Amino acid sequence: MSTQSQMNRRDFLCRSGINAAAVSSLGSVALANNPQPVAQPVHPFKPGKAKSIIQIWLWGGPPHLDTFDPKPDAGPDYCGIWSKPIDTAAEGMKISQGLPLLAAQADKFSIIRSMAHNNNGHEQACYIVQTGRNPDSGISYPNIGAIVSLFKGTKEAGYNSPLPPYIVLTRGQGRFSESGFLGPKYKPFVTGGNPNTDPFLVSGFVVRGLTPERQQIRREMLNQLDAMAATDPSNPAYGQTDEAVNHAYDLIQGDAVKTFNLATEDPAMREKYGRNEFGQSCLAARRLVEAGVPYITINSGGWDMHGKIFDALARRLPEVDKGVAALIEDLAKRNLLDSTIIWMCGEFGRTPKIDNNAPWFGGRHHFGNCYSVLVAGGGFKGGKIVGSSDEFGNKPVERPVKPHDLLGSMLEMMGINPDDKLPNARGYDVTIQPPESEHGRLREIIT
Repeated sequence: MSTQSQMNRRDFLCRSGINAAAVSSLGSVALANNPQPVAQPVHPFKPGKAKSIIQIWLWGGPPHLDTFDPKPDAGPDYCGIWSKPIDTAAEGMKISQGLPLLAAQADKFSIIRSMAHNNNGHEQACYIVQTGRNPDSGISYPNIGAIVSLFKGTKEAGYNSPLPPYIVLTRGQGRFSESGFLGPKYKPFVTGGNPNTDPFLVSGFVVRGLTPERQQIRREMLNQLDAMAATDPSNPAYGQTDEAVNHAYDLIQGDAVKTFNLATEDPAMREKYGRNEFGQSCLAARRLVEAGVPYITINSGGWDMHGKIFDALARRLPEVDKGVAALIEDLAKRNLLDSTIIWMCGEFGRTPKIDNNAPWFGGRHHFGNCYSVLVAGGGFKGGKIVGSSDEFGNKPVERPVKPHDLLGSMLEMMGINPDDKLPNARGYDVTIQPPESEHGRLREIIT
């Protein structure tokens, strides 16, 4: 047998000059978009209003006193230089003076001021907030994005887009395995790149210097060279590979890749979101919602602010204020906010009392005892405050909320019953989320 005939199909594709985008799509994007069918819940849950979730993840832990739970009466040891919280479009709600644009949209979002899990470690807290589970259970549970992908990202569930059902902009979160025991098919697709550049170089979709015309030439060359299937047309592997290749090209040459082309947006709209990576990620998230993607995460780093926190906030808060305010307003104007949940937080808050000692000189540290979460859309009421913390922001004093109560509420709004069994290949007899805590899910702000 000749060397050419011994060549396996994968080598042939690569040596034929097919671009890296298609190869990447074969391995990750196509697989993520076509997970194996799973058994549906025994007790179907009443469909909710939400069709998509946008998670804005402020990695590192944003300070609740300097964002959504200001404490001006606590004095400078707690509020620092930001002692003048501002009124908002929601009656009775004040937020940080560093968030004026979000203040104008406050009638469209609510704030949970009494979230707590009492864990101050980054990895453990990330896991708790996104899975609703304790990290010492001995089981690696999937996060909410993987669960949404499992139930809403299949053809059986009506998802027919070539885009992956769970997408992270723009870098992986890296603190734990998002898919847990569900396995790699339910991991998110991580875009890489920077949406503030043109083109937005999305891993596996857009390759620098490779035009659509060159991609088409390569595809035609591949078809001309592909005589191997004729030597053994009965081999089902060839047909499966052709199907995967066609799916990959649907991604890199079809309408799906256009979703990431932010250059088609009105320049004024791009400016409204902010011409920076975070702002343009918010704009990309809106476009992914329009494309029907069920779960999108914007992973924003730089919030582990141990030292000189007010200098750091002066750089980061304006980007968040502009990007998130534009996202909420834009979705509302496009009649998409009612079907899109937005939740924004980090893995915890930061210590209420400012550390003015060396080497911090005005810093705040990890604090899982109490923190704030912004929620909007998808059936969440706007302009409401859930719970409260004490006079210093040290602990919840009214309506404590646990992470799994928030996650369970969002799943209900997506039409997924959090009390149903979680289908899995490992045979674990577990529910999608733990039972409601004694405080219950957030039904007081669900329409």
